Formats: sequence, structure tokens, C-alpha cells
Amino acid sequence: MAEVLVEFSDSVQSPDGKRYKARACGGEMPDGMWQGWIEFLPRDGGEPLRSARETTQPNRTDTIYWATGLTPIYLEGSLHRTLNPLVRPLAREIAPPVFDGPAANVTHVDPAADSILNPFSVYRKGERLLRRQLGALSRWHLVNIIRSHRLTDADDAALNAATPAALIDLIVDAVKAVEAGASRSL
Repeated sequence: MAEVLVEFSDSVQSPDGKRYKARACGGEMPDGMWQGWIEFLPRDGGEPLRSARETTQPNRTDTIYWATGLTPIYLEGSLHRTLNPLVRPLAREIAPPVFDGPAANVTHVDPAADSILNPFSVYRKGERLLRRQLGALSRWHLVNIIRSHRLTDADDAALNAATPAALIDLIVDAVKAVEAGASRSL
């Protein structure tokens, strides 16, 4: 239940010259804490005013202590805030987010596998030369050649598990097949 904690003897004057009797009031909130506010009673009659919550305290004793420390300047400020309350615009409805989460920090893109040599160009000079040049390359170079020239649909795991000799055979056989098809269409 609300109660008057302190009634101030001096009047508080508004900017338009109206005089008010100020009273510090307090009451217990549902959570057991206490809140304090100030009531302003017009000296010449009229509608009383009350401030928004001015303090929150842990108990009645601390709320009374707050009220006894209020100065005339504080009361003038409270009256000003009461006469000129903050106005918040109505919140407009915000559409829900388009996505359920943020974008990934990193976009994974397979690096372009550069072919160290063009097997078609070398094959035109001879299969034996192609096999010799391929035999000098590491396994990952052979896989890059296969990927760059799209010589098979096999996945990377299968290619990486294959022996260099098997990769060389795959390259040579694929190049032969493409070249044979190209010569037939001429």
C-alpha cells in the first residue's frame, strides 16, 4: 500500500508560475522492492500530478532515507519531468527476419585446379611422350590434370586413392577416347 513518506513545506514552482506542494510517496512492489515517486498538489486547487518512478529501493527504510534527502532543485526537476514526460512513438510492427541465422564467415570454394600440362597437346606428339611426362609428375598433379580437363566423373576420394600408374592410364585412355571421337567427327 502506498504512503506519504515526506511532505515538503516549501512550494515548488512550475515555469508558468503555478505553485505546488510536493510529497514524496512510496510503496512496496510485487517483488518486495520499494518504489518512490513524487506527488505535486496545486496550491490553488486543481488536478494533482505525480511523477514517474523516481527511485527503486530494497526496503521501506531505504525509501524513506531517499525521500528525506530530496532537495528543492531535485523537486523542481521532478516537476519539470512530470509536466514534460518523455514521449515514445508507438512501435511499428517489424517483419520477421528473412534468414534463420547469419551468413557463414567463410565461403568454401574449391580452388581452381591448374593443370601443369595439357595432355591433349602432348598426346598429339605421341602417347609414349605423354606417358613419360605424366610419369614424372606427382599424384596430386595427375589428379589436377584429370579434374582440369574433366577426364572422369570419379570423385576426389577415388582419385586420391588410385596409384600414379592407374591415374596415368586413366588420363591416357580418356585422351585417346576424346581424340578418337574428334578425328571421327572431322
